Amino acid sequence: MQTQLDRQFGTMIMRLIKKEDLSRNEARDAFFTILEDRTTEMQQGAFLSALTAKGETEDEVAGAWEAIYELDTERVSLNGQTPLFENSGTGMDTFKTFNLSTAASIVAASGGIRMARHGARAITSVCGTVDMAEALGVDVECDADVVAESIEKVGIGLFNGMSPRIHPKALGRILSKTFFGTTLNIAASLANPALPKMGLRGVYAKEMILPVIKAMKAIGYRRALVLYGGIDGSDKGMDEASVCGTTYCAELSENGEICEFTFRPEQYGLSCHNPADLSPVNDIRHEAKRFVALIRGNSRGARTDATLLNAGLIFYLAAKAGNIGLGIEKAANALFSGLAYNTLEKWVETQNMDPETGLKRLEGLA
Repeated sequence: MQTQLDRQFGTMIMRLIKKEDLSRNEARDAFFTILEDRTTEMQQGAFLSALTAKGETEDEVAGAWEAIYELDTERVSLNGQTPLFENSGTGMDTFKTFNLSTAASIVAASGGIRMARHGARAITSVCGTVDMAEALGVDVECDADVVAESIEKVGIGLFNGMSPRIHPKALGRILSKTFFGTTLNIAASLANPALPKMGLRGVYAKEMILPVIKAMKAIGYRRALVLYGGIDGSDKGMDEASVCGTTYCAELSENGEICEFTFRPEQYGLSCHNPADLSPVNDIRHEAKRFVALIRGNSRGARTDATLLNAGLIFYLAAKAGNIGLGIEKAANALFSGLAYNTLEKWVETQNMDPETGLKRLEGLA
């Protein structure tokens, strides 16, 4: 029986090697097999490699997401009429920044946008989303219901994508053993327990922009922006909007239309910065201190501009601003007024089984 399943799975791998696309159902079934560990790890790795090398279609990404969400995701239901917003990247990008998506999300939450985040620990970078939240004092190993309560009370919460409390069966096992970008990184980042319908999502390669935004549309997103940030004079890039070069985007509108465009930071009154100024150091506590200074509004330069740009995109997508430029203005008001740091304090206190210890950790970074 096992040999027959392995042979069938091997046939699917050969199809991918020949550049044949899978249907959504075929992709879902294949990822069920991987998540349930019903074929050898060598076959699982070969499948992920072959699919990535072929280039994923939106149906393949949607099928992978469906398998993860149905089989390996603790689901939550939130109250309230305000839409939920997600801001995350796939990781595995070729240029590593400080934890920019977390900074932008805190700023956006302080401006009244409900941020239902879903992230992971660092695999190829110095500091992942979960690592930074933990360093700030947030309880990243809590149950999904605690995260949901934080979203409802504070406007921000983080589901740990590598925790068995969020994905109890297999996701952590696979992601912790995979050190290159695959369909699983994309689909897993979409498997948010709260099922937000609006999102800003970065990808690790330009060619992933259209398949990912089409997949987001297919799984129920109503408003989204998928982007890849370029760096002038370099072939490297980031899964964030860039203040170091051109950002390449695809936007999903409420009417279901998708349009592609590019922009540069100078269009919005921001400087084009040296990418080295966004790079993290190999010391999580030092990074956390710099992060707190940023959220307090006490720093200027590349990190601040990058935070304002990415938060501005969220304000724009969430219809809190009429255009990206106005979104950046709203982000600046939230950051420099103290609202962002106040939101960070409340987040640490609320998403926590031990609020006193969490707040002490945050205070120690000031």
